[in-house]
Amino acid sequence: MDINLTLIGQAIAMAVFVWFCMKYVWPLLLAMIEERQQKIADGLAAADKGNKALEDAQLRIQAMVEEARAQARGILDQAQSRANGIVEEARVAADQERDRIIQSGKAEVDQQINRARDELRGQVAAIAVAGAEKILAREIDARTHQDLLTKLAAQI
Repeated sequence: MDINLTLIGQAIAMAVFVWFCMKYVWPLLLAMIEERQQKIADGLAAADKGNKALEDAQLRIQAMVEEARAQARGILDQAQSRANGIVEEARVAADQERDRIIQSGKAEVDQQINRARDELRGQVAAIAVAGAEKILAREIDARTHQDLLTKLAAQI
């Protein structure tokens, strides 16, 4: 293998090419690589920040859900107690109405009983007067007197 001018020319061309690349191309490539690394690092930091924000948001959401459940339980308890109160009020009102109706019915029955007694007294008095008239109108005979009393008792 001979060292000749071609080999020296190729070595010089290679050295110039390496120098050119090191001077102009290599800094551009390093800048692009560093920029890409910075973007990746920023993206990872943003992802971590986003994950942290997501965890915080999930904790806040969980707290809000628990608070809403507690409020819902409170509202349901209030509604249940109000419903029980309404039912109790209705029960009391129904009992009062029932008592009033019963009292009204008893008063009406008492009035009807009193009317029936008065009417019966009037009928008994009329029958007694009629019987007495019949007894006095006839002669006093024990047998006739007994028959009239039996008929009078049958009418009563």
